[in-house]
Amino acid sequence: MTRIFTTVLILIAAQQILAQTKIKGIIKDANGDGLPGVNIVVKGSYDGASSSADGSFAFTSDEKGEQIIAASFIGYKTFEQKVTLSGNEVNLTIDLVEEINQLDAVVISAGSFTAGEEKRRTILKPLDIVTTAGATADIAGVLNTLPGTQKVGETGRLFVRGGDGSETRTFIDGMVVLNAYGPSAPNTPSRGRFLPFMFKGTSFSTGGYSAEYGQALSSALVLNSKDKAEMNQTDVNLLSVGGDLAHTQVWGSGSVSGKIQYTNLKPYMGLINQRVDWRSPVTSLEGSTAFRQQVGKGMIKVFGTFIGSSFSLYNHDILDPNSKQLFDLNNNYRYGNVAYKTPINGQWDLRTGLSYSFNQNKIKVDGSPTQETEDGIHAKAVIGHSVSDKIELNFGGELIDRNYSASRFNDTTQQTLSASFHESIASGFAETEMYASNHFVTKIGARYEYNSLNGKSAVDPRISLAYKPGKKGQFAFAYGMFRQSSKNQFLRVNDQLNSERAEHFILNYQVVSDRKTFRVEAYYKKYMDLVKYVNGNPYDLTNTGTGYAKGLELFWRDNESIKNVEYWISYSYLDTKRDYMNYPVAAMPTFASNHNFSVVYKHFITSLKSQLGLTYSFASGRPYYNPNLTTDQFQSQRTPDYHDLSANVSYLPKSWLIVHFSCTNLLGLNNIFNYQYSTQPNTAGEYVSRPVRQAANHFVFLGLLITITKNKTVNQLPNL
Repeated sequence: MTRIFTTVLILIAAQQILAQTKIKGIIKDANGDGLPGVNIVVKGSYDGASSSADGSFAFTSDEKGEQIIAASFIGYKTFEQKVTLSGNEVNLTIDLVEEINQLDAVVISAGSFTAGEEKRRTILKPLDIVTTAGATADIAGVLNTLPGTQKVGETGRLFVRGGDGSETRTFIDGMVVLNAYGPSAPNTPSRGRFLPFMFKGTSFSTGGYSAEYGQALSSALVLNSKDKAEMNQTDVNLLSVGGDLAHTQVWGSGSVSGKIQYTNLKPYMGLINQRVDWRSPVTSLEGSTAFRQQVGKGMIKVFGTFIGSSFSLYNHDILDPNSKQLFDLNNNYRYGNVAYKTPINGQWDLRTGLSYSFNQNKIKVDGSPTQETEDGIHAKAVIGHSVSDKIELNFGGELIDRNYSASRFNDTTQQTLSASFHESIASGFAETEMYASNHFVTKIGARYEYNSLNGKSAVDPRISLAYKPGKKGQFAFAYGMFRQSSKNQFLRVNDQLNSERAEHFILNYQVVSDRKTFRVEAYYKKYMDLVKYVNGNPYDLTNTGTGYAKGLELFWRDNESIKNVEYWISYSYLDTKRDYMNYPVAAMPTFASNHNFSVVYKHFITSLKSQLGLTYSFASGRPYYNPNLTTDQFQSQRTPDYHDLSANVSYLPKSWLIVHFSCTNLLGLNNIFNYQYSTQPNTAGEYVSRPVRQAANHFVFLGLLITITKNKTVNQLPNL
């Protein structure tokens, strides 16, 4: 009996063993190498194993019939395959495909700096835009502490890699901004027209930027406005140069914000000595509003601003300083845009918008009127498509249509001279970003433009590559052709001029972690079709001008090594020459300097409820034109080196109250930006010079910033 029972048990066990299915095989990566540690299971059961050092695996399963074998490993897409388990051995060869991880993947970085909380790895935070000492809460001011920019103190604008200030174009929510800077007195810096805390993210490209952005020869500044506000809030600011009042109202799916600001520099300039002979210092009235509304799954953004400003001053003759000329300016500016962004489905999304710019300068020189007006619209639509997690496609079209007119009263002929033009630029662009793996990405695109003024069309290619050999460091390369219409002052003389062109080559290496950044970048830029005077005649223009710019840039940012301290260091080397406009030979332009260096330091002193900031900036001497020298010595002389040490401090005596103080040029250095020469020689036959200096040694700012809201912990510190 016992023998029979044992036999039955053995038969049952044997049947069970024979009913099991053995599953074995090997798991490989894209290179064909075995992957160890991969978890492989029969889905929905406990049957499974891990791959060994050579990628092989083997296990048995009691499951029957059609089942799913799943293999998973960090950094790779999960593999699944249907199999039939019937007791017969199953042999699998599994090739795991690497998964593109947006946080760890290589990114296109050549020529670009990004600032935005939506990006995990950013060069600058939005707060940096407004807390950098010496920047005076101006976007261009803080960007001038980054490599690739030139310190041109008498303009305050962005001069990038040998390009002048007009070669940097500003975009808000993808829409172009005409006349992005306010007017300023001769040889005094102008400020950007838009407040930094309007924006949640900034992309500053010093070259090689996307095919989506055109009409920018050297640089694109792309500003992304904030989304819907989260709470009702009222801000009252009392400033040493004026004051402003702002309010935000929030409802379920939308919000609206409005601000009115008045600036009057007359009391301030009564306290701080000025080198400018003001008759009436700058006054301005500015209003802006931002409306946000959720529409379905998308968001519509409406923004509008108006600015009216004026000033008048006396320009003194160089040979006879007692002889002076009254210069009077009134500026009216309007800008508005509507932007809408929505997903169409899981793979498609749409961005579209419309902007309008209007800028008018009414100038009187000793009572003789001159007027300049420019207005334009920009319409754009962009469609994005995620073909897969490895391929992104963007394509779209846009139209920039603008009118320009200028008039000047001629005292001699008692007639008004006028000039005008109308330009339409229709464009189409397409760009694809392709990930071969987490380590290699390619972006290829092209931009087509048709210009109605000269009836010419062109296609400009753009390409960027990035390779990440390890976990942190990565190499990048960018190439592109960029074009921009000639300046208004030239087109009003000859509206058949070609667009000016620049060809960019950029090589970049960077290491970016959450709290430290190192990057080094080399570039070469070739200028073509620059405007050139024929025989020095400004009314006879051609596109025969040429030029180049090349350089090396270094950037280091550290938010980790010193407790409560953030700092960054920038250095730029630039070698550039141009043969354009009235230059008799190729020479370095007056706005360029070989060496630029900046250190920005921020210290958060929690025990004093304060934040201290220091910025030191250096620029080597810039060339200037001395008419007393011969042609072969054209722009051979240099101004003294530029130095500036600026500071700011923010103190929070109450959670809703901030006291903010800033001062530029703490050392009181007498920087010289250029030299102006008399138009006629003196009795000794020499042209007499006058240095172009800062309007004042210091700019001092004091503000009391008050916030009124139900949440008493909210203040304007993020806005400082």
